[in-house]
Amino acid sequence: MFSNRLDSPAVWKGDELVSRKGWGQPFSETSKEWIQEELETGAGAVFLKGFPIDEYNKDSARAAFEDWSSRIGSPLSQNEKGQTVFDVSDAGFGQDDPRTRGPNTNKKLSFHTDRSDVISFLCWKQARTGGENQIVSSMHLFNEIARRRPDLLEVLMEPFTYKRHTVDLGNEQAWCEQPIFSFRDDHFACSFLRVLINRAHNDPALPDLSPAQIEAMDLLEAIAEEPGNACHFLQETGDVLLINNWLLLHRRSAFEDHEDPQDKRCLFRIWLSMANSRPLDPRFAANFGSTEAGAIRGGFRTH
Repeated sequence: MFSNRLDSPAVWKGDELVSRKGWGQPFSETSKEWIQEELETGAGAVFLKGFPIDEYNKDSARAAFEDWSSRIGSPLSQNEKGQTVFDVSDAGFGQDDPRTRGPNTNKKLSFHTDRSDVISFLCWKQARTGGENQIVSSMHLFNEIARRRPDLLEVLMEPFTYKRHTVDLGNEQAWCEQPIFSFRDDHFACSFLRVLINRAHNDPALPDLSPAQIEAMDLLEAIAEEPGNACHFLQETGDVLLINNWLLLHRRSAFEDHEDPQDKRCLFRIWLSMANSRPLDPRFAANFGSTEAGAIRGGFRTH
């Protein structure tokens, strides 16, 4: 069983993150290299204040943010149409609508990762109430599980079955397998989206989760929920947040929106593949494409 404790700038608890280099810095058009390094070899998160929202309307702000983000990494497709900017807002789709995804509802989300090396967010409008950001160090969770239940840590390093996302229409594969915790060449990686794991479990054509797998995921989520482990903050208008998916889990709380459609909560989300990314366990190839360091990988396949 795994016994070594991970030691890295990406191991942190809660409010320890706000004292790191990348937290609360003023937004700059020219900043690039230190952001890439802080995301990959630092705390895994960068929070910038003051994107010049007032200079733009919504469409031009979206385009300007994508242009800036493309200097940090390579934008990836977020649907089968190849769109590279996703508006995180309550679209009002019904519960059974296949277009419904967690980000386009106003519901509380569970801790998870996205299908990219890095996520870049810009807040255009914040909700009337709620919508709090929460991020937690995956390495800290790894260490806690290693300390408390090393038997379940071994389970989390085994493959879990994922069902294809309902909006992943360009992907011919109905399912794939990948670990939650993994290592390659001493590089750690965590990837976790329980909603797709549960969908696979509920599909009679796919393998059921074992009791140990369910217990291991329950423990992972329970530790992430414990007071003091996650960093809680609110992304206000003009705030930019970048997070490394391999190092952090993220979610947001439920929110109540403004009545005026022009004032409704909206964040622009861009998935980035990074030139300085880590190598991945080969078992991620089916879902991410290349697993080599610095390769273009992730996103949804297009038609």
